Amino acid sequence: MGPSGDRPRAATRRLLALCAIAFAAPVGWAQEQPQALLEETVQAQAQSDTDAVRSQLRISQLADETTDLLGEYRLAAQQLDRVRIYNDNLAALIADQESEKASIQQQLVDFVIVEQGIVPLMFSMIDALEQFISLDLPFQTRERVDRVRRLRDNMDVSDVTISEKYRQIMDAYLVETDFGRTVEAYIGTLDLAGAPVQVDILRIGRVLLAYQTPDRAETGYFNLDTRAWEPLSDDYRAAITQGLRIARRQAAPDLLRLPVHAPDGLR
Repeated sequence: MGPSGDRPRAATRRLLALCAIAFAAPVGWAQEQPQALLEETVQAQAQSDTDAVRSQLRISQLADETTDLLGEYRLAAQQLDRVRIYNDNLAALIADQESEKASIQQQLVDFVIVEQGIVPLMFSMIDALEQFISLDLPFQTRERVDRVRRLRDNMDVSDVTISEKYRQIMDAYLVETDFGRTVEAYIGTLDLAGAPVQVDILRIGRVLLAYQTPDRAETGYFNLDTRAWEPLSDDYRAAITQGLRIARRQAAPDLLRLPVHAPDGLR
């Protein structure tokens, strides 16, 4: 063949050589590539495991924080319920106190009105008691008059309440009431025949006030009509003596014949 035939063969050989080179190069690269891929895979897996551990730790941390927050929320909710109950009760107490305050204020207003009416009444009661004692049988006179005087003096004392003043007046009335149903014997001094004489005095309620000298020589009584002490006949001497013994609990109660003052309508 001539030169024209050699050129195709030369070109073919060069193409085969290039192909051989081309196929020869990937053989070495293919041997190194699996090792690199393995290392990259291992590194990626390690990184993935690390990231997974970190994620798990973060998840656990968030779970713990969520549990703590839930517990705090429940505690706060319980405290809120307690505070709400306390506030409701406090509101009820305040409302009751306001009602009580209004009631007290009204009572103070009413008390002033009552006080304006009761003070004159108390003075009238003291005056009536004083007049009653002056007209009554003259027994325990000093004690009874002093009691009325103390009542009148208390009316001008500022540190004694109105209620206490009224109570003392009522106590004085009760004492006078008790005199009407009790029997009493005591030693007193009477002006007899212009001279003071110590005598035994017998009081039977408010129906009789009699006296007798210690030697029983003289016996008498207080006459309401004349407002004076008058002697009694000897017929009453023994009865008065027995009455003194009964009043002093030296003898048993018994029926006695005594000079009782009769009401005007029965005379």
